[in-house]
Order: sequence, then structure tokens, then C-alpha cells
Amino acid sequence: MAAAPAAAAEASSEAEPVEARPEGRRDRGPRGGRGGGGGRDNRGGRGRRDDRRGNRDDDGGEELVEKLVHINRVSKTVKGGKRFGFAALVVVGDGKGRAGFGKGKAREVPEAITKATAAAKRAMVRVPLREGRTLHHDGMGHFGAGRVYVRTAPAGTGIIAGGPMRAVFESLGVADVVTKSVGTSNPYNMIRATFEALGEQTSPKSVAQRRGKKIADLMRRGGAGEAEAKADAEAVVE
Repeated sequence: MAAAPAAAAEASSEAEPVEARPEGRRDRGPRGGRGGGGGRDNRGGRGRRDDRRGNRDDDGGEELVEKLVHINRVSKTVKGGKRFGFAALVVVGDGKGRAGFGKGKAREVPEAITKATAAAKRAMVRVPLREGRTLHHDGMGHFGAGRVYVRTAPAGTGIIAGGPMRAVFESLGVADVVTKSVGTSNPYNMIRATFEALGEQTSPKSVAQRRGKKIADLMRRGGAGEAEAKADAEAVVE
């Protein structure tokens, strides 16, 4: 009779130890949120999507230069106090001859900047550049009480511009330019006047196609020799 208790004691000692659980705790099994490793994380770890796109253009996937020019805060007095709003002015460019500007309004600054950036991407225009660094010729733009003058410059001059105009040329990819602003210092009017001056820029290639002539003929009429005009015509990219 003593062999049975001994066998039972030996079997209990060889069995795996059972982890002691506090009283009142429920084991939900392998499919539960706390009892097992299976199932879905309730904190959103599964199925979360990374929507950060950086500064890439949604259409072409190219890098864009975004410049925040101005933020204006306005307030409206209501029954409970004051309600604030923000307006952002943003300039966007690819650094290769395309640029645009846009404005956005919202209750928060980041949302206003996002709206302005989206509007600027939709309004991008192409400006012909000489040697990819400066303008082809001088120009003037006028909007409201603002008047701006833009002039081509030799290599090494840099961007001689201030305020909103500098943001436009940096995003456009212009390396050498001389500008002058006369009249208002309103950033909205200065930006519009600058883009009006850039919209009047033309390249020798477009003028030659419009007139049905060769680029070398146009260069030679400017006072250059035949060989020099031919070399300048070959150097024209756009």
C-alpha cells in the first residue's frame, strides 16, 4: 500500500511547475488581448500607414524647394472672446526653372502652410534660364503699388535681392541676378510683381521658332560676329 503514495509523489515532482496566478485574474487563452501573444494590437501598431512624403512632388517624385515667405495672424472678436486665424504665403520651386506661389488660410499655422504649399504646386510656371543660372534679359513687373526690376548678371554675382524676391529666385534655381523693388513692401504684391516680370521672359530658341529663323541669325543681329553668334546659338539650351 505504501507504493501508491510514493508513485504519486514521484509523478508530481516530474510534472512541469504551474505558474501561480493571482486570485481573480482570468486567462483569456492564445487569442486574447492580454492572455496570449496572438490578436491585434489595440494601440494601432498593426495597419498604421506612414503618410510622410517629405518635400517630393506627388506627380513627378522630384524634390521641391519650399520657402515660407510670410505668415499673417488675424483675430475675430466673438461672444466668448477672440478667434484667431492664420494666413501663409509659400513659394515652391524645383530649382530647375519651375516655380509657383500660393496662399492658404486656416485656424492653425501648419494647416495654413499645407494649403499654401498645395496651391503653389498647382500654380507652378516654367521660366527659361540662360545657362541654367541667370535670366535671358532684363524685365519689369508691376502689380498694385509694387514695381520690381530684374536684370541678368554675370557668373559669380549671386542673388542681389531681398525679402520675398530672394525666396522666388532661390526656389527657381537662379544663381546670378540683380533686382530692385520700388513702391510697396507688401509681400503679396511683391511676389505677384516678380512673377509678372518672370512671365515676360523669353529665350532665343522660342523667339527663333516664332519668327521662323535660326538662333544664330538672331545672335548675329545683336552685334556679334558670325563665329561668336554660332557658338552662342549652340550654347542655348532653352
